[in-house]
Amino acid sequence: MKHSGGNRGAVRNEKAGMKLSVVVITKNEAHCIGDCLRSVSFADEVIVLDSGSSDKTVEICRGLGARVEVTDWPGFGPQKNRALDFARGNWVLSLDADEAVTDALREEILQVMEAGVSNVYMMPRLSSYLGRPMRHSGWWPDYVARLFRRGSARFSPDLVHEKLVFSERPGHLRAHLEHEAFTSLEEVIDKMNRYSSAGAEMARQKGRGSSLGLAVLKGLVAFLRTYVIRAGFLDGREGFMLAVSNAEGTYYRQVKLMLLNDRQR
Repeated sequence: MKHSGGNRGAVRNEKAGMKLSVVVITKNEAHCIGDCLRSVSFADEVIVLDSGSSDKTVEICRGLGARVEVTDWPGFGPQKNRALDFARGNWVLSLDADEAVTDALREEILQVMEAGVSNVYMMPRLSSYLGRPMRHSGWWPDYVARLFRRGSARFSPDLVHEKLVFSERPGHLRAHLEHEAFTSLEEVIDKMNRYSSAGAEMARQKGRGSSLGLAVLKGLVAFLRTYVIRAGFLDGREGFMLAVSNAEGTYYRQVKLMLLNDRQR
């Protein structure tokens, strides 16, 4: 991903009397964090909350001028709220380490900050899977709420699949956010394992049950939803691979929940 970034946005932002804080949470993101931070060089401050990276993530972030804080890992929702608490700007843009702001999105962000019509904005996100931008499979346009006036929103406390919680009707941006979701099959498998474990624990805490039959059924439904209902077949071989990984993630989450419940009995 290539983004010019530049400082023109920072000048406009200063003239408007507004400050933009970008917040990112990280752990071992050296392969992608540079693109992310360079794409938001127009922001007044960039805050990175790291949870113990063993690669060069922290070094890269500090080298690009970000404020880096290091802490433990309480889960995605709580960690993003921790990062949010460090922000000092009037506006906050929350990004994942594998996301980047396009030039068109940068200009639109600066425009809506100046206009101040809404306090929360959603933007379409174009995600790539093993190098292919996914235009189907339920991945596009994938509107996500990421830009908001500080104090108008917080993240849900979920361990995974956290959401930005707000009470008013959001505005919608046209330009898209770029998201390199997975660059290798190993990354797919690793994330599927971590997310299925966290999802099973969340379900256990809510008192939900599962069984082997239910795991198989839900896995099959996840495949059909991605590949057939959401037209994943139009995304070529990557669409099929994504449907399989979605099915596997669903299956393993249910099996792990079943085993967690068995241990409690």
